[in-house]
Amino acid sequence: MDETILPALLRIAEALERLVPPQAAAPDLDVADAYVWHPAPVPHLAPVPRVSAVPLALLQGVERQSMLVLENTLRFAQGLPANNAMLWGARGMGKSSLVKAAHGEANARHPHALVLIEIHREDIRTLPELLNILRATTRRCLIFCDDLSFEREDQDYKALKSVLDGGIEGRPSNTLFYATSNRRHLMPRDMIENERSTAINPGEAVEEKVSLSDRFGLWIGFHNCDQPTYFAMVEAYAAAYALPITPEELRAAAVEWSVTRGGRSGRVAWQCIQDLAGRLGTPIPA
Repeated sequence: MDETILPALLRIAEALERLVPPQAAAPDLDVADAYVWHPAPVPHLAPVPRVSAVPLALLQGVERQSMLVLENTLRFAQGLPANNAMLWGARGMGKSSLVKAAHGEANARHPHALVLIEIHREDIRTLPELLNILRATTRRCLIFCDDLSFEREDQDYKALKSVLDGGIEGRPSNTLFYATSNRRHLMPRDMIENERSTAINPGEAVEEKVSLSDRFGLWIGFHNCDQPTYFAMVEAYAAAYALPITPEELRAAAVEWSVTRGGRSGRVAWQCIQDLAGRLGTPIPA
């Protein structure tokens, strides 16, 4: 080989090596019971020392949903078959709180049996990469994506469909996927209608879009709460944090707060309690 060409070839080889994405380090899932997935610049799982969660017993008005999610989570934590779950419906009704509470309850009953891994919506296309990393681990991992939805021209849903179906490799037996969404089919209605109007075969086009939800074996709806349920939420929080207030005063404050917020939900109830606790000088544990 011409010795004058060798240095140039070496520089090209070094440049190509720098372009290769760094390999994800094997995760040590014994550090914590919860992690956040960061795919870039170096793929890694960042440990979360303490999950921001409320006790399962404080989630009022969603008893049926709580039972379904908890039973499914406990089965998975014990190494039994369980389903991927989609929690969809009204905003502020405790969908993400329920996932975190079920994880906490599962680990309370079976210490360190279950790892909660949060993946952000914008990183959903890297889910296959995360699953490949988790194949080498032994701990059971509950992967959680909050507020999952897809917009027009968004192709990430195809990657998620492949993962939920298992693909040729199959979903790792130590992983389960939970997601929350305000949308029943994860797609905006106008996106589905546009597919219906422009496709050669409208039925097949719509089926392609809405079938993503069918990949979740457990499909749980959350709906707007009525006033008695809203009062139950506020009263449960007030009792748990021992707020020095009479039931009449509490309900009056709750009604006033819901009017100013323009609706009733678990989130509104929690915000009301935070406001009341601040005004009453009662600290709420973080």
